[in-house]
Amino acid sequence: MAQQISESELVLMKIIWKNGGAALYSVIMEELEKDKNEWKNNTVLTLLSRLGEKKFLKVKKIGRKNEYVAAVTEAEYQTMQTHSFLDKVYGGNVKNLVSTLLRQDILSADELKEIETFWRKENE
Repeated sequence: MAQQISESELVLMKIIWKNGGAALYSVIMEELEKDKNEWKNNTVLTLLSRLGEKKFLKVKKIGRKNEYVAAVTEAEYQTMQTHSFLDKVYGGNVKNLVSTLLRQDILSADELKEIETFWRKENE
């Protein structure tokens, strides 16, 4: 199973993905400030380092600056997390997941039809 990342690490990954998959440290800090996140420099550097250790980020030197480059796309991460959730909670059974979504009114009948239409188009 792929390594999990923490909620805090995910905040940083979302910033990097939002910036086209690569961001300088200064850009990351600016985005955190915009979101009223008051993490200290050492906290951010530690989280970025952990993401590198977990192979979610690569560090590219640009002169004296570090550019953090996503080694995993947002879509790849979503796929990994979806499979992990499906396996953990539903034993890999998609039908049970969809049944729960329908029974709990999380997924409407119209949304299900949209999904069916999407599925048909993808498989043509």
